[in-house]
Amino acid sequence: MGVENYSDSELIIRLQNDEIKAYNSIYFKYHPAIYKNIFKLLKDAEGSENILQEVFIALWLNRAKLDPQKPVANWLFVVSYNKSLTHLKKALKQALTFTLIEGDFAYDDNTDAFLKEARLQLINKACLNLSPQKQKVFDLCKLQGKSYEETARELNISKHTVKEYLSIAVKSVKEYVDKHPNDHLVGIYLLVIAKMML
Repeated sequence: MGVENYSDSELIIRLQNDEIKAYNSIYFKYHPAIYKNIFKLLKDAEGSENILQEVFIALWLNRAKLDPQKPVANWLFVVSYNKSLTHLKKALKQALTFTLIEGDFAYDDNTDAFLKEARLQLINKACLNLSPQKQKVFDLCKLQGKSYEETARELNISKHTVKEYLSIAVKSVKEYVDKHPNDHLVGIYLLVIAKMML
């Protein structure tokens, strides 16, 4: 009887004995379904292929820990799901990272609404550390896009003071973002997953 005819339980036992044919049999049996599941979440062929390879590398590396009495398919799906979430979380971290140069807070029309909301939530939380006047300067200049002159007139302060406050505010917000990259991220990336599965 060829190895392809063995049950999953028998394949796991053989895999734990370092049998490459058993590993290949599991790979060819399950990789199409695992890839399909990953792609549903990522919508990215290259990224899905990379995660698929990571899943089966993990299978080989963790073969001694597998329980032959439990379905290997379940293990593969859980690992692939967790790795997909990690990938999405990393992508969102990058999307929520700010260099905070002039115009960084202007959103183009193609930016997804949930990312706009995520960024604004993070910025608003960071602004709580600022004095009320610096919050106003940051809001007017960075979020509303007003010039130094317009902000100075509205707040009845000098243009020089606006620049000084804005510099301090931007530095403070950037430091907050760098120190709190995971703030509200879990909720946001679950929204991404929900959106991708529609």
